[in-house]
Amino acid sequence: MLDKLPVLSASFIMTAEGHLIFSVACAIFAKKAELTPALAHGDWWHIIPGALLTCLWPDIDHPKSVLGQRLKWLSSPIARMFGHRGFTHSLLAVIGGVFLLHCEMPSYMGIPVDAMHAMVIGYLSHLLADMLTPAGVPLLWPIRWRFRLPILNSQKGNQLERILCMSLVGYAVYWGGDLMPFYDLLRYVSQKL
Repeated sequence: MLDKLPVLSASFIMTAEGHLIFSVACAIFAKKAELTPALAHGDWWHIIPGALLTCLWPDIDHPKSVLGQRLKWLSSPIARMFGHRGFTHSLLAVIGGVFLLHCEMPSYMGIPVDAMHAMVIGYLSHLLADMLTPAGVPLLWPIRWRFRLPILNSQKGNQLERILCMSLVGYAVYWGGDLMPFYDLLRYVSQKL
């Protein structure tokens, strides 16, 4: 759903725990779906930590977030400049992060390519998870449209968030990596007709 109103009410906000669990599910899905060759052939010990490392970064724009409390010197100016769920929750921030990871990282740092791809997945997982709340995210910032599919709301609370995120991890582990899970079923049904 696309919403032109930049409404940020006291509605449900994803927790750090929810973002961490959701990022693990997204990392598993990305590797199994072979989203990139680096992820397809990557090491789980690079992919999961890479996703976990960046899944909380979009909330650096909120001084009371887990990351914002630890990095107030960075969080406060970003919050003043952009507000919560502004620039850091946009595709522009993702593009900037990809540029920094791929162009500005010195080669001596030795960050594996699969870990860098997982870091992008972790960041994107945060945006995707926040899209599940009523406030949504401004993916096209500075355009103020908010993209959202508000299945998580304040009436259902953190229990639904935890159930959803843990279920996604369970399904990601179970999932075989077929990008079209109903393809085999459709082929089977069409052969029987």
